Amino acid sequence: MAISNDDALVRVENIEKTYTRGSGRDATEVHVLAGLNFTIKKGDFVALMGPSGSGKTTLLNIIAGIDRPSLGSIAVDGLETTNLSESQLARWRSENVGFIFQLYNLIPVLTAAENVELPLLLTKLGKAKRREHVETALKIVGLGDRMHHYPRQLSGGQEQRVAIARAIVTDPLLILADEPTGDLDKVAGVEVLTLLKRLNAEFGKTILMVTHDPHAAESAKRIVHLEKGVLVRDDEVNSVR
Repeated sequence: MAISNDDALVRVENIEKTYTRGSGRDATEVHVLAGLNFTIKKGDFVALMGPSGSGKTTLLNIIAGIDRPSLGSIAVDGLETTNLSESQLARWRSENVGFIFQLYNLIPVLTAAENVELPLLLTKLGKAKRREHVETALKIVGLGDRMHHYPRQLSGGQEQRVAIARAIVTDPLLILADEPTGDLDKVAGVEVLTLLKRLNAEFGKTILMVTHDPHAAESAKRIVHLEKGVLVRDDEVNSVR
């Protein structure tokens, strides 16, 4: 599906990623991404699929500014992030990207509210405003009554919803989700996917989700397929159902 550059929030241009394995004479190059080009428009919900080793998580990390490409450029909302220094990149990421992990990455000794508040500690918001943002985020994910619960007191699905609240509490431009239902049972997985669709439809959040599950992918508006670091298909979901 061709997308006009005019409404592109994320623009990936000629991205290559190569790792060196070993050293000296034994060194070999591993090509993970090979001249990748695609865009994500504002308000889109894209599922990124492909076999293990196809470069899905690597691409997600490069877009997030966690990793850097070997060649090519990434622009988010018109800003070429590949030109930023490490400190500039860290600040940009904290202000613009919400990340959802497969294994939640909650801190067990912190309550749900304290876990959600963590990204706000990097901002200039005062305590009262931070609490207001935290309460709003937890209400959006349906856990307003679980603010003072610790992760061990929550189900897996509830933990992931806390993680989603943490991802949205700064009102980011972009939500990146790496296998967000991969560690959940079917019921909890459906709840999380329903929440992601709501964030996209009602709040206009742009979402890029890595998944190996074709049923999860159908919650998105587009499905992008990677194989050996190359984009091989880019479909509207309505056309593949």
